[in-house]
Formats: sequence, C-alpha cells, structure tokens
Amino acid sequence: MTEEAIEVTSAFSYEDDQAIPCDKRDIQMFGKVFLPIWYCLVFTIGLVGNFLVVLTILKARQPKSITDIFFLNLALSDLLFAISLPFWASYIIHGWTLGTVTCQIVSSFYSVGFFAAMFFITIISIDRYMAIVWATCIIKSRTVTYGYLTSILIWTLAVFFASPHFIFIRMSVAECTSRYPEHLKIIWPVFSYLEMNVIGFLLPMCILSYCYLQIVRTLLSCKNQCKKKAMKVISLVVIIFFLFWTPYHISLFLQVLQYFDFFKSCTSLRFLDYSVQVTETVAFSHCCLNPIIYVFAGEKFRNYFSHLVLRCISFIYGSGVPTAIPDSAIASNHTQNTSDREVSVLL
Repeated sequence: MTEEAIEVTSAFSYEDDQAIPCDKRDIQMFGKVFLPIWYCLVFTIGLVGNFLVVLTILKARQPKSITDIFFLNLALSDLLFAISLPFWASYIIHGWTLGTVTCQIVSSFYSVGFFAAMFFITIISIDRYMAIVWATCIIKSRTVTYGYLTSILIWTLAVFFASPHFIFIRMSVAECTSRYPEHLKIIWPVFSYLEMNVIGFLLPMCILSYCYLQIVRTLLSCKNQCKKKAMKVISLVVIIFFLFWTPYHISLFLQVLQYFDFFKSCTSLRFLDYSVQVTETVAFSHCCLNPIIYVFAGEKFRNYFSHLVLRCISFIYGSGVPTAIPDSAIASNHTQNTSDREVSVLL
C-alpha cells in the first residue's frame, strides 16, 4: 500500500519555489471517510469469497490437480492481502496504535499478498497456456508435486520482491511508515515504486497477454463448439486485470516523478493525491473478483461448492437433505470429449 494513501498527512504542502501552502484538507477528509469504508467492504467480500475457495478445494473428495493447487494458493495470497485492510482502515481514522511489530507484520502481509497474488495469476495463465497449446508435450509434468514445488518457489519470490516495501517500516508518532536511512531517502522509494510497476504489473500483464493470445489462436484452429465461451472467459480475465490494475500502476509511476519535482503546482499535487486514493481502492477490489474469475466460473468448482453447501444444510437441518451430487458431475472435467477439454482448462 502506498504511503500517500494510508498516512494521515498534513493538511498543507508547500511548493518548492514559493512559500504558498497547498490546502489538502478536503482530500484528507475524503480519505478518512471513503477509504476506511471501502477497505472494510473489500475485506469482508474478499475474506468470504476466498475463504470459500480454500474450504471448497480442501474439502473436495476428488484428488487435487495442479490447477487446484494454484487456485488454493491464489486464494491464500488474496486472504493475506485482505487481512491487512482493516488495520489500514483503523490507521487512517485513528493513527497507528498497535506498535512497531504489528506495523511490520501488517505491512508484510500486504506486500507479500500483493506479489504472491500477481505471481499466481501469472502462473495460472502459463499453466493454461501449456495445457492447451502444448498439451501433448507437458501432460506428464502437470503433476500435484510440480504444483507444490512451483507454489513454494512463488511464495519465496513474493517474500523476496516484497521485502523492499516493508524492510524499513517502523512506528513513529502514531504513524506506521517507512523510515529510510539518509542516503536512501530518494533511491529506495523510487526503486520500490518501479519494482511494483515492473515486477508487479508490466511483467505479469505481458505474460498474461501472450499466453491468452496463444490460447485464442489455438482455439480458433480447432473445431470446438465451446470456443466462443472460452474466448469470452479469456477476454474477461485480461480486460478486468487491465482495467483494475493499470490506473493504480500509472499512479505509482507518477509518484516516482513526484520525487524528481515533476509536479510543482498545487492543482497537480491535489490531482495526484486523489488519483492515488481512487485507483488504489479500485485495484484492491480485484482480490474480491479473483474467486469468481478464476475459480467459481468453472463447472468442477461449482459442483464442489454445491456439494459443500448441501453438507452444511444437511448438518443444520438434519438428514432430510441430500448431501451428495453425482460423481459424474464432480468428475465432469475428466469425462468430457476432446473438443471440450480446452474449455475445461480455462474454466
């Protein structure tokens, strides 16, 4: 989370060349009212949705696939990210009152969850690309063991790339913010923003675009009755990812320019503050949509979830409600014909 969006900043800032204050009290009040409400809403929806994904996958009777492993870890990374949001909401309203250790933990939850989610979205697109475009070559390598090893590697990379964003986090005078050494006050935040831009967005976006473009080309060359549906799913994944994350990363890049005094007028500074607050809240909402986009759009997961709901209803109201759905429905992805198999991988 960018410090500009969560800090209870001064109501005024000053232009370099003139001692003229730039009044930001209205932006400060807007943030104190709007951001906590939105963060709590995203937390609630993200917590419920991703917890259901985790529960559904763990309770499924069928053996787990490599896709299940990646979906499970995507949900866990979104949960880690969402857990940090109520703390930031409280911070915006009351300041930070939970101490340095909690400040560091919450900051690491946010940063690691952010990078892990991006990386798992990327690896899911790569897995779908390999399963469709190179199906006959890599079918034996798409094992659960490979999925676990890949997930461990992704979590390790997420911690590594997230560390610059929380390594200098400290509590100071009711603030949970970065305290850089004197010689790193400019270099380190600029590096952190550019890292999020490149590693956390541009690289995943390029990989997603390439993988799904190749998948579309493969589907178009096949006589597949369901390829229109598959291409709608592909378009939905890419467009939503682009719409939700692009404005936020543009704002991050503008933050880099601010360090080099690119924005000097009060109007541009106010616009930048507003843009950070608004685009960040839009981007955070993506963790609520991931369960729908990547998991429950699939028939197998809908069947898993239906089975779980029936079991819960049966437990609450007694044994009069059927608790199972036909095995053929749960295993439908394994019994369909070859022409539909590509669509199954996408969903």
